[in-house]
Amino acid sequence: MANKRTKIEFNSNDIKLAGLLEAPEDVNIKAYALFAHCFTCGKDIAAASRIARSLVNLGFGVLRFDFTGLGNSDGDFANTNFSSNVEDLIAAADFLRKNYKAPSMVIGHSLGGAAVLKAAGHIPEIAAVVTIGAPFQTHHVSKQFGEDVEKIQKEGEAEVCLAGRKFKVKKQFLDDIGSQSSDHIKKLDKALLILHSPVDATVGIAEAEKIYKEALHPKSFISLDNADHLLSKAADSQYAATCIAAWSSRFLPTSG
Repeated sequence: MANKRTKIEFNSNDIKLAGLLEAPEDVNIKAYALFAHCFTCGKDIAAASRIARSLVNLGFGVLRFDFTGLGNSDGDFANTNFSSNVEDLIAAADFLRKNYKAPSMVIGHSLGGAAVLKAAGHIPEIAAVVTIGAPFQTHHVSKQFGEDVEKIQKEGEAEVCLAGRKFKVKKQFLDDIGSQSSDHIKKLDKALLILHSPVDATVGIAEAEKIYKEALHPKSFISLDNADHLLSKAADSQYAATCIAAWSSRFLPTSG
């Protein structure tokens, strides 16, 4: 299938964000999906690009973008937090609504999964929500800061090494993730698919269980057996995309 790739830009809180919209050419698009990448990653991380490409081959249009302060997007990462990620997702949905068609599905990886759970309630056209290796509560991500958490709390900020890169994290980030509740999961009122690996060493499988128990039906869980947190193997990303496409067919609008 021939695919079209379009670089796009849109504003979120007066900050220009960079994205990539991929869609099949010369066929009716089944639905548009919005993809949220993992914490400190970016739209071009392997899992995001592979899942998007696989979904496009299955007839979906997929928009993935860099959150504020990451990748090719403007802004300062140190001034961002979970709440701003949610605002970025809502802005991305607005862009699709105005220029193409509103997304009917949101997919989020890791902390991006927590973000789509929160953002979905603010995007009325969303019918299906998918999380991949997502934590139940946002403060789970602070475990990645290790001993730096104390320094951030005491001094107001600290330089933290994440996946071999250094990021400045401010106390406002910890305050923001600590203030989030899980009430929105029970009030989701959308179909939910939870994908998680039982050997995920970054976000344990127990987090998926908590999300599943909190959510109301319709909800589904699929195990990504033997996959690591970042879905480093291409086969794992392709499997996830195939599962998403098959599952979502029961819940997405049928019109092109």
